[in-house]
Amino acid sequence: MNGGLPAIAPTVRLRRVHSLMVAGEASMAIALADSLFLSISPDAARTKVLMFLAISIAPFAIVAPFVGPFIDRIRGGQRMVVIIVGILRAVVLVGMSQSLDSLTLFPLAFAALILGKTYAIAKSAIVPTLISDHDRLVQENGKLGQIAGIAGFAVAGPAALLQLISTQATLGLGVLAYIFAAVNAYRLPKVVIAAKPADRLEIEELHLPSVINAANAMRILRLCVGFMFFHLAFWLREEIAGTAWFGLAVGISGLAVLGANFVGPVIRQKVPENQMLMGALCALALAGIVTAWYDRVLGGIALAAVVNAASAIGKLAFESTVQRDAPDANRGRMFSKFETHNQMAWVAGGLIPVIFSPSGGLGFAVVGAIGVVGAFMFVRAGGLSRKSQDEQATDQEPPTHWA
Repeated sequence: MNGGLPAIAPTVRLRRVHSLMVAGEASMAIALADSLFLSISPDAARTKVLMFLAISIAPFAIVAPFVGPFIDRIRGGQRMVVIIVGILRAVVLVGMSQSLDSLTLFPLAFAALILGKTYAIAKSAIVPTLISDHDRLVQENGKLGQIAGIAGFAVAGPAALLQLISTQATLGLGVLAYIFAAVNAYRLPKVVIAAKPADRLEIEELHLPSVINAANAMRILRLCVGFMFFHLAFWLREEIAGTAWFGLAVGISGLAVLGANFVGPVIRQKVPENQMLMGALCALALAGIVTAWYDRVLGGIALAAVVNAASAIGKLAFESTVQRDAPDANRGRMFSKFETHNQMAWVAGGLIPVIFSPSGGLGFAVVGAIGVVGAFMFVRAGGLSRKSQDEQATDQEPPTHWA
């Protein structure tokens, strides 16, 4: 009790932080809808996006493997990361408000991208430290996904109204959201994510075929999310009312993720996790092929929704698989590591349409092809095997690795 009031649960505090972070992201997205891609020529935009996407890989591929374990050993280390990210994101938005008509907007936008990915990794490390029960942890991750969707749509209306006044006003709303997120993050528990390096048992569990297959399937799903985001961003800018179409795509995708996070836990109670992942990959394959044949703007928007929903469903299945088959692994450390890989996959997916500039239909066909190959490799690697964890652990053959 605090001042006669019940103590606020750490999970509730984290939900507040997450909702505020999402509110800031939504405000920034609405504010920059007319500025980021439409302010310069398509060729110049591709060049700059390519450069900054390539740069944005560095923090995850080079810095994270060295800095991450150090932060994990510090009491409250990841909590401090969330606080710093909230403050820096507010500072970046202030810089954006002063650079709307300048090419400085591009590096600031990608700084915001990197900070957003950094927050996602830190959050993945913190959540398992607040909840010990396997099922409750999966449920909490689902709730955070639901909260993200609700918060994004709740702030969309006010942000759109502020946009009628000025872009600076909308960015100001985002600044406030990030500041309040940092303040709320200060009240999160100071916990040590991983005091000691991974032992042999943890390493063995994380290299079980079921875990590797689930992790690779998740990377493919996230790769397609990044691919569709940048594919639509550049393809739709050449269409009439392209910005409006892109905004609709982002909004519909958000709704799809929200719906997936509501139905995902229900599906998990009835369908094994490996079949959920297989279903997500097959959804990419089918939706990509159908959309490539249809080749219309609305089809592309629908495909983006399917891709994002499949990724959300896959995430729930992946997290459940890892917790079930790697019970002795440090959950904060392993989820932080996996999320780092997923963020790199998102960036890699974004690089493809920026480099090769596919047409709308060809880009959709790429998604379908990735889904087909991913599903085939998932089955080939034993992803649908019914073998238990104990049977996997006694296998003599090393796990099959696939990209």
